[in-house]
Amino acid sequence: VQLQASGGGLMQAGGSLRLSCTASGLPVSSRPVGWFRQAPGKEREFVAAISGDTDATRYADSVKGRSTISRDNTKNTVYLQLNSLKPEDTALYYCAAGTYRTPLSVLREVNGNKYWGQGTQVTVSS
Repeated sequence: VQLQASGGGLMQAGGSLRLSCTASGLPVSSRPVGWFRQAPGKEREFVAAISGDTDATRYADSVKGRSTISRDNTKNTVYLQLNSLKPEDTALYYCAAGTYRTPLSVLREVNGNKYWGQGTQVTVSS
């Protein structure tokens, strides 16, 4: 199983970005997938997640209302759209996936994920 995160870069505050998480060896159509981020000197934190069966979503309070997680089953890819970027969004963003039966309440915990991607850096300048 591989999760390839991409789409990061240097962004301006107030701008938008879309991160992609492309999976191989794992069908995103039936697996819960989440996004996490880790800023320098801080612990990895939950950002957003989408369930594998019902398309239910969960968001961290820090991005709620300005982010959307979605899935394209034909491309086996999960996206994270993040708008109104802030300097505090600067972090290394990871995608992760759980097992078929992992509920989102568990997936949002770092230890609740079975597979991890390598991360993509997002830097937001003010």
